[in-house]
Formats: sequence, C-alpha cells, structure tokens
Amino acid sequence: VQLQASGGGVVQPGGFLRLSCVASDPPCSAYAKGWFRQAPGKERELVAAIGRGGGGSGEYADSVKGRSTITRDNAKNAVYLQMNNLKPEDTAVYYCGAAPGYGLATIASVYSYWGQGTLVTVSS
Repeated sequence: VQLQASGGGVVQPGGFLRLSCVASDPPCSAYAKGWFRQAPGKERELVAAIGRGGGGSGEYADSVKGRSTITRDNAKNAVYLQMNNLKPEDTAVYYCGAAPGYGLATIASVYSYWGQGTLVTVSS
C-alpha cells in the first residue's frame, strides 16, 4: 500500500489548508486512517483520526479541535484534513497513515502504512 500526501505549503497565521492523501490499494478504503504531524525535535503526534466507515466526527488532538476536520472518501481511497485558523505552532511535517484491522486508531504505533509527509509552514 502506498499513500501519497499533498496540500502542504506556506500559509500565514489565521489561514487555512486542505491536505489530501490518496492510497494506491483499494482494500485500504477499509482501514482506519489518520493524520499525524512531527515538528523538528518532537515526536510524531496525532492530529486527527477517522474510522474506516467514515461516520462519526472523528478524533482530534486538543490542539486542533474546533479548527480541523478529517473526512474520507472511500470510493477514491482518499482521506482529507481541512485545517483552519492555522497557528505558527501548527508548523510540522504532516503524515497520513492507514491502520488495517482497526475501526479507529489514534496511536501512531498501530499504523502499518504511512505517506511520505507534506510540510506545513505557518508564518507571517
């Protein structure tokens, strides 16, 4: 399974971005999926996770709750992360992941597949 993430870039504080992640393997549409991020010198941390069915509101890190929305389109093997009101502390490399065998996965260690990462820089 290969995951291709895109949508990162440089944005001013208060701006928004929509990250996309497309999987190459159709069965991946049945996996739990999530977005994680890793800032320099820090561990990879959860941003948002969504169940394999796509229903429900998903799980979010407290730091992005109310500013971010995770969605998925199983027909396109895709998962998206809409991030609004971006802050400098959101600067990081963002990774999408897929976790087979889980209904919902919020811990990085249970993810079997990762995208290559897309850099988000929030700066004025």
